[in-house]
Amino acid sequence: MRIALLGAGAWGTALAVAATPRHDVHLWARDAAQAHALIRERENARYLPGIVLPPSLHIETSLDAAWRHAGDDGLAVIATPMSGLRPLLAAAPPAARVLWLSKGFEAGSGALGHEIARALRPHAPCAVLSGPSFAQEVAQGRPTALVAASADAALRKAAADAFRSETLRVYTSADPIGVEVGGAVKNVMAIATGIGDGLQAGLNARAALVTRGLAEMTRLGVALGARAETFMGLSGLGDLVLTATGDLSRNRQVGLRLAQGLSLAQVLAALGHVAEGVASAPVVLQRARTLGVAMPITEAVVDVLEGRLTPVAALQALMARDVGAEV
Repeated sequence: MRIALLGAGAWGTALAVAATPRHDVHLWARDAAQAHALIRERENARYLPGIVLPPSLHIETSLDAAWRHAGDDGLAVIATPMSGLRPLLAAAPPAARVLWLSKGFEAGSGALGHEIARALRPHAPCAVLSGPSFAQEVAQGRPTALVAASADAALRKAAADAFRSETLRVYTSADPIGVEVGGAVKNVMAIATGIGDGLQAGLNARAALVTRGLAEMTRLGVALGARAETFMGLSGLGDLVLTATGDLSRNRQVGLRLAQGLSLAQVLAALGHVAEGVASAPVVLQRARTLGVAMPITEAVVDVLEGRLTPVAALQALMARDVGAEV
C-alpha cells in the first residue's frame, strides 16, 4: 500500500519506520532544512535520535507530492500536533483517505479532529489512529497496541491492516468521538499526575488521580456523544495509564517540573517538544463547562498552568472538596 506520513516529528517518523518494511512509505517534513537533514543523515536527530531510517523510506519535501503518493486508494496520515490538523485537512484532495494521529482539542475553536474533518470534508471518510504508544518504543519495534476509529468501516479496517505487524497490533472502533476524547483528556491528566508525583504525594495519590481522571474523561466523552465502554479500552484507560505514569511522557514531565517550582515558560523551553495537554487543558475545561460536566482535576490543572494556584495549593484544593458519591 502507498502511505504518506504528513509530519516528521517523533510519532510520524516512528510510524513511518514501522510501516516501511511492508509498504511504500513517503514521510513529508514541513521544514525543508529538516527534510534534507533526514535525507542526508538517515536519522531524525531532533525528534527520534538513535533510530536509523530504513533505506526504502522516501523523504518528501513537497506536500503536493505526498498527497499524490497516497492517491485515492492509499492512506494519508496526518502526524502533526493538533494545531496542524486543520490546514492539512483543508489541503487534502477530495478523494483522499485521511487519518490522523493528532491528539487534543483545537485551541480557539475547541474542536476535536472529527469535528474539524466534518466541517471541512463532510462527505469524505476519515479516521483517527490512537492508543498507548511512545514513539520511541514503536520505532524500536517493541510490542504496542493501537486502535483505528472511524464511522467508515472500510477505512478503519484499511488503517488497521496497514499498520498491523509482528510488533504492532491495531484494533478497530466505530467510536471516533470516544477515541479522540480519550487521547485529548489523558494529556491533561498526565500533567496532574506529574504534579502529584513531583510533590511526592505518594502512590495512593497517583492511583486516585488516574482513577478520578478516567471518570472525568468518561463524563465528558459521554456528554459529547461517545460510548462509555470506549474509555475502558486502549485510547481511554490504556493511554491514560501510559501517559500519566511513563517518564517518556512529555505531559507528565510538564507536571513534574511545575512541581519543582519552574514556571510554565521555563518548563516548555526546557522540554523542546509539544506537550498537547498544555494547550488542551483550558479548552477541555471550557467544553466541559458548556456541557455542565464537572471536571475538578482539569480545573486544578488549568489553575496551575495559568498561575492562579501553586501545585501545592491545587492538590490541597482537590483534597478539600466536599465528599460525594463515586460517580
